[in-house]
Amino acid sequence: MNTLLIFGAGSGVGAELVKLTAQDRPVVALIRNPEQAAVLREQGVTVIEGDALNSADVLQACQMAGPDAQIVSTLGGKLADYTANRLIIDTAEQASIRQMLLVTSIGCGDSWPTLSARAKQAFGQAVREKSLAESWLQTSSLEGCILRPGGLMNGEATGKAHLIQTEAHGRVRRSDAALHIQQLLASGDGWGKVFALCDSTLEGERF
Repeated sequence: MNTLLIFGAGSGVGAELVKLTAQDRPVVALIRNPEQAAVLREQGVTVIEGDALNSADVLQACQMAGPDAQIVSTLGGKLADYTANRLIIDTAEQASIRQMLLVTSIGCGDSWPTLSARAKQAFGQAVREKSLAESWLQTSSLEGCILRPGGLMNGEATGKAHLIQTEAHGRVRRSDAALHIQQLLASGDGWGKVFALCDSTLEGERF
């Protein structure tokens, strides 16, 4: 089976995805944190210790995974939201990798008008940066899929999260997000599409 290359595998949705996939297919991860790297190695992941903002490190990861790899980026943070994801997309093209699934958030791209004023004030800058990464992927030569989860929560998967292609609000567990990523990669049904992901059974603030 082709290799899965994960950026963001050390925590959150990326770590949940490793739990689901590392026993069934080769997984490569670029990790900056040595402790997280050690945990991933114990799970059977091929780890490259480096930084997603470093072009040489990203290229090494892409070359290690190979041109038939599928990339998943769950990266987030001040510089990661756009700058790191842009570098990953550009490097994937350079390495002849063809497919990438990008995890952003509800409120990104054309869903910005549906975000509440409170949410825009709280994390609007991050959403705008993630939106730039979405646009960069959509205008690249890669087959892309964009997943916009609602407010992320820890805990066991409920199995009740749904992919949505209309206005979406709510929350979702990281484990459910990872499960849907696994399914989208396996089916191939998500390429060229954008999905929100929410679980209506979870209570929480409307974003």
